[in-house]
Amino acid sequence: MLHCPRSFARTIACTALILATGAWSALAGDPTGDWRVADGVANIRVAQCNGNIWGVVSWEKTPGGRDAHNPDPAKQSRPTLGMPILLNMKKKPGVDAWEGQVYNAKDGQTYSSTIKPISDDQLEIQGCVLGFLCGGETWTRVGPPIPASPATNTAKSGAKGGPAPAAKTVGSTAPAKKQAAGQPKDPVGDICLLGEVAQPTR
Repeated sequence: MLHCPRSFARTIACTALILATGAWSALAGDPTGDWRVADGVANIRVAQCNGNIWGVVSWEKTPGGRDAHNPDPAKQSRPTLGMPILLNMKKKPGVDAWEGQVYNAKDGQTYSSTIKPISDDQLEIQGCVLGFLCGGETWTRVGPPIPASPATNTAKSGAKGGPAPAAKTVGSTAPAKKQAAGQPKDPVGDICLLGEVAQPTR
């Protein structure tokens, strides 16, 4: 049998605990936001675009990186800042996990991948080559969840279910945060409007 608290103070404390628990649960299942990769060299901004999850490099410890290992020579000089990393990840039924592809700039390869929030401030990412040789790491949250973008509208979606190509510059939906010296305040903006995101690197 459930018992009600005997005082107003206990009622308030009990209600706050229930609300906090509910907020934590909602946050734990939300992969959007900015995440610091395991080795600390970059942040990845993760957002929902047209119902799927996409992620791009939003901060670099060492500014000015280039996608030098990309197998496409035309992309080897592109900046790594703003580069798509998580590609068209779809929600797995019944669980807080998303499947798609991850681009690894360290070797220029794209892998099958799964991401899964394992707590309110940790995101597990796993990538596999040909269904085996799997490896993974845990990213740490450095920015709050990002509300769905107006660009996620079906009417504005890009081809093959990808995000819309850029039509205009739109500011980030994420709260502003400090960036390293010499980098723009928000170099990414709304990732769902980045035309490059609609064309995954292979």
